[in-house]
Amino acid sequence: MKKFTKLLIGLGTTALVVGSLAACSNQGGAQEQSGDGGGTVPGVDSGLTIALVTHAAPGDTFWDIVRKGAEDAAAAYGVDLQYASDPDGSRQSQLVQQYVDQGVDGIAVSLAKPDAMQSSVEAAVAADIPVVSINAGEDRWKDMGILAHFGQNEEKAGIALGEYLQKDGYQHPICVIQEQGHVGLEARCAGIKSIIPGTEILYVNGQDMTQVESTVTASLQASTSADIIIGLGAPFALTIQQAATKAGSDIKVGSFDLNADVAQQIKDGGILFGVDQQPYLQGYLAVEALVLNNTGGFVIGGGEPVLTGPAIVDTSNVDAVLEYAQEGKR
Repeated sequence: MKKFTKLLIGLGTTALVVGSLAACSNQGGAQEQSGDGGGTVPGVDSGLTIALVTHAAPGDTFWDIVRKGAEDAAAAYGVDLQYASDPDGSRQSQLVQQYVDQGVDGIAVSLAKPDAMQSSVEAAVAADIPVVSINAGEDRWKDMGILAHFGQNEEKAGIALGEYLQKDGYQHPICVIQEQGHVGLEARCAGIKSIIPGTEILYVNGQDMTQVESTVTASLQASTSADIIIGLGAPFALTIQQAATKAGSDIKVGSFDLNADVAQQIKDGGILFGVDQQPYLQGYLAVEALVLNNTGGFVIGGGEPVLTGPAIVDTSNVDAVLEYAQEGKR
């Protein structure tokens, strides 16, 4: 397997089982879905039911990759994986509470809106249901009694990208936030701005791609100084790319996060880079950590977050990841 390391910051120590993973379906959407049983070793069946509850919005392919990792881990360990999502913090919290009431064996949850999630997460902990967090909430997970966190430090990721852009001479980035108040997205742009003070923050409604395109188009038509525009999710970067074309702008486009289309655009030169937090690992490690905790009391990370990124993918290393992106693993 070809590996790359263009830029990898603070990868935490973890036990990652690498082997032949059973194939699982990778369906999108917010409905609950049970994972298939199975395992890398014949007869392995943990008998556990684990819930993965995210703040995924419909159509955001990032979460398909997280879910793929979780489903592969569920297949490897014989876990009944239940999946549900809602971008609204209060409704996501209600989903977690439903799994607490069902008495599942473990819960993995994203914490984009930690204040909204706190009561249900603490209810799970009080019910002796182990909880791990993924993707968002790095600064809040320990306060809620969560066992481990898997993700990237979003401010550090923004700083890393700011340094990358600064080295290439960019002075006026536009950082497009698709969900105002999302702690991770705000931290990404803040990190970039700390390195490049001329960074502009542009808010769009991420649940309406037509509005995203029109807002970006208007911004590009009004701007005379912006030299690069960055989407904070693969679908948004692709929409931003379309908006730039329609606006007749030659501004460069970059992306946080990857999917197959963004990886192909990087290879073809349409998008400069993708800041990859390796979401497949977040889903896989979350399920694995809950299995290990249930079966041996293991806790991964030693009280520190397990960092899965960032890694910057550009034309120098995209060939190493393109195949895996096309398989839904990047």
